[in-house]
Order: sequence, then C-alpha cells, then structure tokens
Amino acid sequence: MIHSFFFRGAPLRYLDLGKGPKTIVLLHGYLENLEIWNGFSTGLAKEFRVICPDTPGHGESGILDKVHHPDLLAEAIHAILEHAGVNECVMAGHSMGGYTLFSFLEKYPSLLKGICLLHSTPFADNEEKRKNRDREIALVREGKQEMLYTLNVPNGFAPENRSLLPDKVAFAIEVARKTNPEGIISILEGMKVRPDRQELLRHCGKPVLFTLGRKDPYISPEIIAPIAASTPLSETVWLEHSGHNGFLEEQEKVTAVVSEFIQRCFSAL
Repeated sequence: MIHSFFFRGAPLRYLDLGKGPKTIVLLHGYLENLEIWNGFSTGLAKEFRVICPDTPGHGESGILDKVHHPDLLAEAIHAILEHAGVNECVMAGHSMGGYTLFSFLEKYPSLLKGICLLHSTPFADNEEKRKNRDREIALVREGKQEMLYTLNVPNGFAPENRSLLPDKVAFAIEVARKTNPEGIISILEGMKVRPDRQELLRHCGKPVLFTLGRKDPYISPEIIAPIAASTPLSETVWLEHSGHNGFLEEQEKVTAVVSEFIQRCFSAL
C-alpha cells in the first residue's frame, strides 16, 4: 500500500508491502524512486515487511532544501519509519541510498539490525566526481536532463545486459524521467559534500552485506574489495553478471542473498 504524509512542509511517499515482525527498508539510488524495486520488493514481501520510500526530491516526495545532504535525507527516512510504526529493521541502500543509510546509521543505530550496501561505498566524492556532479547540475539547469536518463542509466548496466535486458534498461530510464529536475540538483549538491564514512562502517558493530557487480562501471573491485574484506561482521557477494544494478540484472540471486541476510540479522542474539 502507498502512504503519504508531510514532513517539514513537503510530502513524503512510501510503499509498505508484506507483513510480519522482520522489516527490510529499501533506499533507492540517484535518478530512481520506489518503483525501481518493483519485482524485487514483491519477492522479499513473501517473507518480510518491506518499506520502500521515495527519497526527497525523487518520485513523489517533495524537496526539503536546496542541498539534500544525506543527514537531511536520513531524518526524512526516520520520519517515514515512525509513520509506519517500524522500530527495528534491516536497511539496504542502492548506490546513493547507501549514503543516506550511513547517515541513518550514525543518527539512529539502535533501529538497525543490519545494513546492506547494494553497489554502494563509504567514500566521499573526490575532486573528479565533484566536477562530474557540477557538469550534471549544469545540464539540468540548461534543461538537458534527458541526457542523464538516456546515457547514465544504461551505463549502470553491464555492457552485455544493455542488449540482453532491454526491458529493464527501458524501465530504469522511465523511472529516471520521473525525477524532479530541482530534486536532481539538490541531491547532486548533497552528494558532493557528504563525508567519508569508512570509520563509521568499520566500527558500526552491525552485520554488513556488500553486493557488488564485477562489471560495475562506477565501483572498482580493486578499490572496494579491501574495504569490504576489512569490515567486521561483513560478508561480500560478487555478482559476476552485473554492473551497478544487481537487483535488476540478477534479481533472483540478489533476492535470495538479501533474504538470507535478513533472517540472520533477526536471528542474531
């Protein structure tokens, strides 16, 4: 069921599926909204309660500020969980969603039974990435955001999957097109200034699941593998046939892996 309420004068929307005491919260990535989880969320809802928010500035959630820092987004997610009556959960973040997840972990650690990083990292933006964000902001301000949808979104898939999974690529592009242009700018501004979260991750004391694509164009295996390996209470699942969107590219496998992780997190003493 879709729910909506106001937070700081802006609407927040979320999807609430499934039932039971074990809850998974799915935080979507940049140029996505709660619809990106279609199929994946339905699979998880067979065993768990699933909460899928629209991050502020994406989907039908409103814009809270000119800069959507992950800390602000974490406060919005916390408001959604309060509205939904969720007092403990496993939280998964895809790409940008992982940045929000880290802020949530810092602010509300007692609510988390475990965290799942779906193609996401604890790193802050380097200078090259900040320049890329600025270029994207300039495109949006020039009314050329269609370039982001038709170029960036397909590039998130493994090269072979762009032809093997055309329906999923087209679906992801259509989801991206629903993003408010001002929301795109606010989230890009927020990602530029987010802090490095490596120490928070190392000392969080929570079970951590990394799912990583061998063909991810945005996250180098050579860079993220040592971080994943050195994170206490962590496990890493490599998706051999995925780029940056394993929950779409290898949906059945990722659903099974995340389901097993949720069960372990709620079974742990």
